[in-house]
Amino acid sequence: MTKVSLAGKKVLVTLPVTDEEREVISGLIDESGGSVSFVLEPDVVGSDVDEAAIVLGNVPASLFHSQEALEWFQTSSAGYDNYLAPGILATKVRLSCAAGTYGQAVSEHMFAQLLCLMKKLHLYRDNQSQSLWHDEGFVDTPAGAEVLVIGAGDIGTKFAQLMAAMGAKVTGVRRKVVEAGAPYVRMATMNELDELLPKADVVASVLPSTPDTKGLANAEFFQKMKDGAYFVNGGRGDLVDSDALVDALKSGKLAGAALDVTNPEPLPKEHALWKQPNALISPHIAGFWHLGAQTRETIAFCINNLRAYLNDEPLVNEVER
Repeated sequence: MTKVSLAGKKVLVTLPVTDEEREVISGLIDESGGSVSFVLEPDVVGSDVDEAAIVLGNVPASLFHSQEALEWFQTSSAGYDNYLAPGILATKVRLSCAAGTYGQAVSEHMFAQLLCLMKKLHLYRDNQSQSLWHDEGFVDTPAGAEVLVIGAGDIGTKFAQLMAAMGAKVTGVRRKVVEAGAPYVRMATMNELDELLPKADVVASVLPSTPDTKGLANAEFFQKMKDGAYFVNGGRGDLVDSDALVDALKSGKLAGAALDVTNPEPLPKEHALWKQPNALISPHIAGFWHLGAQTRETIAFCINNLRAYLNDEPLVNEVER
């Protein structure tokens, strides 16, 4: 039975819902006495946010002006750091994220980018655009590779599963000590990075943006990596010193870099990273709405959290503010 009343209150939903999902959400809001508006994120305006007591789905951070009505904001993204910047969300607003729903989408994208680099498929695609029949030489394989996954949560573990299925040996890295289990052969902590980086054939990061992670992948980081290793980043772009990464790619220190995130974003047209033939870049789209299965999982998560909110139950992934 609904315990929280939304009488006279408005709910804004920016999720790309199906008719069935729209009906479920509308039913929950109607039962609580509230009203709901469905507006896709690109079409949201400031007044939509100003009038909402609940927002389900991402909105541009710049639209959080007056928050007299806002009680709870459920992001449709796993990350939420841009909403924690000073002056964005009032301290009274509860915040929860959709972490745990992007594992399949992001891990598959990271794996595809890495395998493409290892097999030099990106070079053959470039050759194809020039009608060029040319052998690009030796390739690599994940089989037998030592893989280091920094950020062994949902996305990292699904990436580790894909790599292990190809015959790689995967070590996970977390902030706190936890017991290793499949697909990991070992679980380490961030304090052990200096020991682990020189041994890894692939270093993959899915770390969030925090004061401790910003700039972690700097010149010293890349210098410690194994010669000819691959760097994969599916977490946050501000982990990386982009100039240092360009130097590592140019010098041949790294065999390649697979990046769905960059520093900065969007990456300026004139940035040297674009010109590196051993870099494969996508514009932070691995975890958006491109994979249907992930979209439905994320929206189902948001609906379940809405039920929890209306029943005065604990929210999943509520951010401690």
